[in-house]
Amino acid sequence: MKNAHDYDAIWRGSGAAIWRAIYAYAGGRRDVADDAVAEAFARMMARGSAVREPEPYLYRVAFRVASAELARRGKETADMPEIASADPSANGLPDLLAALRELTPAQRAAVYLHYRADLPVREVAHITGMSSAAVRVHLMRGRRRLAELLGEEDD
Repeated sequence: MKNAHDYDAIWRGSGAAIWRAIYAYAGGRRDVADDAVAEAFARMMARGSAVREPEPYLYRVAFRVASAELARRGKETADMPEIASADPSANGLPDLLAALRELTPAQRAAVYLHYRADLPVREVAHITGMSSAAVRVHLMRGRRRLAELLGEEDD
Protein backbone atom coordinates (compact mmCIF):
# COMPACT_ATOMS: atom_id res chain seq x y z
CA MET A 1 0.00 0.00 0.00
CA LYS A 2 1.44 3.33 -1.07
CA ASN A 3 2.10 5.93 1.65
CA ALA A 4 0.28 9.08 0.56
CA HIS A 5 0.63 11.13 3.74
CA ASP A 6 3.35 13.21 5.36
CA TYR A 7 2.88 11.91 8.92
CA ASP A 8 5.34 14.37 10.39
CA ALA A 9 3.43 17.33 8.92
CA ILE A 10 0.12 15.87 10.08
CA TRP A 11 1.52 15.45 13.61
CA ARG A 12 2.91 19.00 13.68
CA GLY A 13 -0.30 20.45 12.28
CA SER A 14 -2.94 18.47 14.18
CA GLY A 15 -1.33 16.34 16.87
CA ALA A 16 -1.52 18.84 19.73
CA ALA A 17 -5.12 19.84 18.95
CA ILE A 18 -6.22 16.20 18.78
CA TRP A 19 -4.41 15.45 22.06
CA ARG A 20 -6.09 18.41 23.81
CA ALA A 21 -9.51 17.33 22.53
CA ILE A 22 -9.00 13.79 23.80
CA TYR A 23 -7.58 15.07 27.11
CA ALA A 24 -10.73 17.13 27.64
CA TYR A 25 -12.93 14.24 26.48
CA ALA A 26 -11.18 11.91 28.93
CA GLY A 27 -11.79 14.32 31.78
CA GLY A 28 -8.14 15.22 32.30
CA ARG A 29 -6.77 11.68 32.12
CA ARG A 30 -3.38 12.26 30.50
CA ASP A 31 -2.61 8.57 30.02
CA VAL A 32 -5.86 8.01 28.12
CA ALA A 33 -5.13 10.97 25.84
CA ASP A 34 -1.54 9.85 25.24
CA ASP A 35 -2.54 6.27 24.43
CA ALA A 36 -5.57 7.16 22.28
CA VAL A 37 -3.71 9.67 20.12
CA ALA A 38 -0.71 7.37 19.70
CA GLU A 39 -3.01 4.50 18.74
CA ALA A 40 -4.88 6.70 16.25
CA PHE A 41 -1.64 7.72 14.54
CA ALA A 42 -0.42 4.12 14.51
CA ARG A 43 -3.65 2.94 12.89
CA MET A 44 -3.51 5.73 10.30
CA MET A 45 0.08 4.82 9.43
CA ALA A 46 -0.85 1.14 9.13
CA ARG A 47 -3.71 1.98 6.73
CA GLY A 48 -1.55 4.35 4.66
CA SER A 49 -3.26 5.76 1.58
CA ALA A 50 -6.55 4.03 2.48
CA VAL A 51 -7.10 6.99 4.84
CA ARG A 52 -8.42 9.73 2.58
CA GLU A 53 -8.92 12.44 5.23
CA PRO A 54 -6.25 12.08 7.92
CA GLU A 55 -7.44 14.67 10.47
CA PRO A 56 -11.07 13.51 10.76
CA TYR A 57 -9.84 9.91 10.77
CA LEU A 58 -7.43 10.66 13.62
CA TYR A 59 -10.13 12.40 15.68
CA ARG A 60 -12.62 9.56 15.15
CA VAL A 61 -10.16 6.82 16.00
CA ALA A 62 -8.74 8.68 19.01
CA PHE A 63 -12.24 9.36 20.38
CA ARG A 64 -13.23 5.73 19.90
CA VAL A 65 -10.05 4.41 21.53
CA ALA A 66 -10.46 6.81 24.44
CA SER A 67 -14.13 5.90 24.79
CA ALA A 68 -13.31 2.19 24.92
CA GLU A 69 -10.59 2.80 27.51
CA LEU A 70 -12.88 4.93 29.67
CA ALA A 71 -15.61 2.30 29.47
CA ARG A 72 -13.08 -0.38 30.43
CA ARG A 73 -11.97 1.60 33.45
CA GLY A 74 -15.44 2.58 34.55
CA LYS A 75 -15.84 5.84 36.39
CA GLU A 76 -12.57 5.84 38.31
CA THR A 77 -11.43 9.28 39.33
CA ALA A 78 -8.35 10.84 37.84
CA ASP A 79 -5.85 13.02 39.61
CA MET A 80 -6.41 16.67 38.88
CA PRO A 81 -3.81 17.92 36.44
CA GLU A 82 -1.32 20.42 37.80
CA ILE A 83 -2.24 24.00 37.01
CA ALA A 84 0.41 26.68 37.41
CA SER A 85 -1.09 29.29 39.74
CA ALA A 86 1.09 31.98 38.19
CA ASP A 87 -0.68 31.51 34.87
CA PRO A 88 -3.51 34.09 34.72
CA SER A 89 -5.27 32.17 31.98
CA ALA A 90 -5.65 29.21 34.36
CA ASN A 91 -8.16 31.04 36.58
CA GLY A 92 -11.13 28.74 36.97
CA LEU A 93 -9.51 25.94 34.96
CA PRO A 94 -9.59 23.38 37.78
CA ASP A 95 -13.33 24.09 38.24
CA LEU A 96 -13.90 23.79 34.50
CA LEU A 97 -12.02 20.47 34.26
CA ALA A 98 -14.01 19.10 37.20
CA ALA A 99 -17.25 20.25 35.55
CA LEU A 100 -16.24 18.73 32.20
CA ARG A 101 -15.78 15.38 33.96
CA GLU A 102 -19.45 15.52 34.91
CA LEU A 103 -20.58 15.69 31.28
CA THR A 104 -21.17 12.60 29.21
CA PRO A 105 -18.28 11.76 26.88
CA ALA A 106 -20.35 12.82 23.84
CA GLN A 107 -21.16 16.16 25.50
CA ARG A 108 -17.48 16.71 26.40
CA ALA A 109 -16.43 15.97 22.83
CA ALA A 110 -19.04 18.27 21.29
CA VAL A 111 -18.40 21.12 23.74
CA TYR A 112 -14.62 20.93 23.42
CA LEU A 113 -14.50 20.63 19.65
CA HIS A 114 -17.08 23.35 19.05
CA TYR A 115 -16.07 25.92 21.65
CA ARG A 116 -12.38 25.28 22.27
CA ALA A 117 -11.23 23.94 18.90
CA ASP A 118 -13.65 26.41 17.25
CA LEU A 119 -15.06 23.89 14.80
CA PRO A 120 -18.50 24.32 13.21
CA VAL A 121 -21.22 21.83 14.15
CA ARG A 122 -20.95 20.10 10.79
CA GLU A 123 -17.21 19.48 11.26
CA VAL A 124 -17.75 18.25 14.85
CA ALA A 125 -20.34 15.82 13.47
CA HIS A 126 -17.92 14.62 10.78
CA ILE A 127 -15.06 14.15 13.25
CA THR A 128 -17.09 12.34 15.90
CA GLY A 129 -19.26 10.31 13.55
CA MET A 130 -22.47 11.86 14.94
CA SER A 131 -25.20 13.63 13.02
CA SER A 132 -25.29 17.44 13.13
CA ALA A 133 -28.57 17.21 15.04
CA ALA A 134 -26.99 14.95 17.67
CA VAL A 135 -24.06 17.36 18.04
CA ARG A 136 -26.47 20.28 18.59
CA VAL A 137 -28.33 18.29 21.26
CA HIS A 138 -25.05 17.42 23.01
CA LEU A 139 -23.95 21.06 22.84
CA MET A 140 -27.23 22.28 24.35
CA ARG A 141 -27.22 19.69 27.13
CA GLY A 142 -23.51 20.20 27.78
CA ARG A 143 -23.90 23.99 28.06
CA ARG A 144 -26.85 23.62 30.43
CA ARG A 145 -24.99 21.15 32.62
CA LEU A 146 -21.81 23.26 32.69
CA ALA A 147 -23.81 26.37 33.59
CA GLU A 148 -25.48 24.43 36.40
CA LEU A 149 -22.17 23.05 37.68
CA LEU A 150 -20.27 26.33 37.40
CA GLY A 151 -23.10 28.47 38.75
CA GLU A 152 -23.40 30.56 35.60
CA GLU A 153 -26.28 31.42 33.33
CA ASP A 154 -26.54 29.44 30.11
CA ASP A 155 -26.27 31.81 27.15
